[in-house]
Amino acid sequence: MISFFMTFSDPAGARRISPGDLDAAAAMIGSVPRMTEGLLFTPLEHPVEHPYRADGAGPAFAVQLRFPDLFACEAALDRGGVIAVLAAGGGLPSLAGLDVTHQTMVTRSFSVDVSEHPEGTTSPCSYLVHYPGPPEDLNAWHLHYLEHHPRIMRTFPNVRQVEIYSGIDWVDRLPSRREAHMQRNKLVFDSPAALSHALTSDVIQRMRADFVQFPPFKGGNKHFPMLTRTVRP
Repeated sequence: MISFFMTFSDPAGARRISPGDLDAAAAMIGSVPRMTEGLLFTPLEHPVEHPYRADGAGPAFAVQLRFPDLFACEAALDRGGVIAVLAAGGGLPSLAGLDVTHQTMVTRSFSVDVSEHPEGTTSPCSYLVHYPGPPEDLNAWHLHYLEHHPRIMRTFPNVRQVEIYSGIDWVDRLPSRREAHMQRNKLVFDSPAALSHALTSDVIQRMRADFVQFPPFKGGNKHFPMLTRTVRP
């Protein structure tokens, strides 16, 4: 499975996508050829407690599009396609002038105890993490991370999804700037409160204990809780 990420950032941290533009973006993304699922990420309306609040409020808007393979993804990234229009602002005033970046990555999914949200869930929340890199030895870094960290992640209370994304080579004709993060992660919870409860549990101590065992790398990491809206083709 391939995931395509696009992020709209305001260096000042004040901008947000408007509700009308969010609906318009959802309609655009729903028409992307051969996409299997689209996820739209927006900042929380009210901050919650989590271990990395110092990382800031996160992007004004971000998307994750799933494709069955790399060729389907690359075909959707042509200069005349919906994604190119979105990358250029696409007539969405609240996104005008933002810093827009994108990256295509391979998706690694890990099992959790219960993946379904309870009936009545209205505000699922994703914890988006990225590691810019570089490491001294990329293969060694991934080997350690994939062997140890997901086993701890899946023990967070009521985590509904654990995914890790690894960088790959791809081609596109988009007007936005290409990113080359060595890795991204995503944890999904039922709500911002559920995310906060999990990430302030004692599991985070096990995460930190493993973190100090990572092979050497630069660039640190960033963590952003984001409301999550699903778009079907």
